Amino acid sequence: MTDRRYDRRTVLKSALAGLAALPAAGLVQTAHAQAAPPHLDEKDPLAAAMGYVHDAKKVDANKVPQYKKGAHCANCLQMTGKDGDEWRPCNIFPGKVVNANGWCKVWVVKPGAKVG
Repeated sequence: MTDRRYDRRTVLKSALAGLAALPAAGLVQTAHAQAAPPHLDEKDPLAAAMGYVHDAKKVDANKVPQYKKGAHCANCLQMTGKDGDEWRPCNIFPGKVVNANGWCKVWVVKPGAKVG
């Protein structure tokens, strides 16, 4: 047995929870299109569960084995919105915006994006 902090089952459950939220994210985003959504707080329960931080440079790769150097929200498949904006919507956190320099455990490289 290994000493990994997160086992495969935990990672898969987190990823599935994020995927399950995708349909609701579109509805919430449409309803809030007129008002600027709030910034995601790192202490938000979902943000804490997903290990979200506003600055990916602060992620300790020794403590978070899923982290890859160069990974951040701006090059993640889950982030939406206009490229170049500092705060943008994310499919994982409906109704809130995340920092483009941030990172969470559900990070998946966007097709065509470079990491590193």
